[in-house]
Amino acid sequence: MIPAQLKAPVLSLFRIVTGVLFLCHGAASIFGVFGGNPATGGAVPFATWPGWWAALIQLVCGALVLLGLFTRPAALLASGSMAYAYFVVHQPDHLMPMQNGGELAALFCWSFLLVAVLGPGNWALDALLARRRSTATEPAAAPATVPV
Repeated sequence: MIPAQLKAPVLSLFRIVTGVLFLCHGAASIFGVFGGNPATGGAVPFATWPGWWAALIQLVCGALVLLGLFTRPAALLASGSMAYAYFVVHQPDHLMPMQNGGELAALFCWSFLLVAVLGPGNWALDALLARRRSTATEPAAAPATVPV
């Protein structure tokens, strides 16, 4: 059994690592860094469908998920893009991920769905902003009255 105090940090670390990895895939495809796009070895040509747009989603959603900013919508978009990648790009070749090379697409899809459902954890800009909003909207405490 996992102690309750570890659940939020572990969720945050899972989100951060997943965001970094997704961001790196996007950067590799758009800028040709880290060995470039796995399929081509270089950058994907600007605005080509669907590769460049998928890489843009990876870059932007990876950064947002990493930071924990707009986490749920970014994770949902990332999950959907990986579901698209799996079923349109990989699954037509073979049914099983080990046969069609879609393991990463499947793992990212389910990982981002988990983040979208569970939220960003405590170590996120979303959580910081929520805490600031709640303290800003709390009514000021009434001054203590002293009986006379």
